[in-house]
Amino acid sequence: MDELDRAIINQLQGDFPVSDSPYAEMAQRLGTNESELLAHIQRLLADKVLTRFGPMFHAERLGGGLSLAAMKIPPDDFERVAAIVNQMPEIAHNYARDHVMNMWFVLATETPQGLPEVLEKIAHQTGYEVFNMPKIKEYFVELKLQV
Repeated sequence: MDELDRAIINQLQGDFPVSDSPYAEMAQRLGTNESELLAHIQRLLADKVLTRFGPMFHAERLGGGLSLAAMKIPPDDFERVAAIVNQMPEIAHNYARDHVMNMWFVLATETPQGLPEVLEKIAHQTGYEVFNMPKIKEYFVELKLQV
């Protein structure tokens, strides 16, 4: 990663402009041009430095469903299961944890009824039980990881 890559990652974690030309505006803030900014973002995605780039929506306020889920996966099967889970568009984040429940992920669906459908699909395709932990209360943390 070069200095522009670091600046892009740090800047795009918040305060992304909402305008007719958001990439041009962000490029100006970063001291570059829009085409260079877009090329860097595409490369960071292609190189898997970034796994996703896009807005985060409050799914429930938009009429959708949102939940945290966990699974107990044997270490020798973790990569296979992670690949299945990660290929689903409803999965926002997937984390490995040093715990009996060693795979945790956030999923968002277009409707609340979509949650059990996706959870069942994951269980069926992986062969493992999925523990659903819907939100009871929301907290705002605003995690930003400076690189």
